[in-house]
Amino acid sequence: MQSGVKVIAQNRKARHDFFVLETHEAGIELCGTEVKSIRQGGVNLKDSYCHVKNGELFALGMHISPYEKGNIFNRDPMRPKKLLMHRREIMKLYGQVKQDGCALVPLSVYLKNSRVKVELGLCKGKKLYDKRADLARKAAERDTERSLRERD
Repeated sequence: MQSGVKVIAQNRKARHDFFVLETHEAGIELCGTEVKSIRQGGVNLKDSYCHVKNGELFALGMHISPYEKGNIFNRDPMRPKKLLMHRREIMKLYGQVKQDGCALVPLSVYLKNSRVKVELGLCKGKKLYDKRADLARKAAERDTERSLRERD
């Protein structure tokens, strides 16, 4: 945990299903009740992805729970959220997605100096045997750590 950074939600399924080639930071355009809901931890990144439309970057499938005290000011929890990046960066990512067959996936949502930020990953899909190899490697690491702790 760095100074001024507080992780709100992570997309663990994305790291299981994809190889993360690059990560990028983006701002997100929200209304007031959505920010309050995110501060309470009411965001879900499962099955979310990003796409470029008319030179703008949007996050789809990101669920932000309605704020309890927001009444009429609450927005649709599944509405597309606009991500804020420089146009140069967006076009570079768009080119890589179109050319390499990669996907843009939100990896985490965090607060950085009181601003909501999204960590985007340029990802390539894993095959089933890659997922199994990762699970086996993690299990082996857990077993070795456990045995080292028991020895001490």
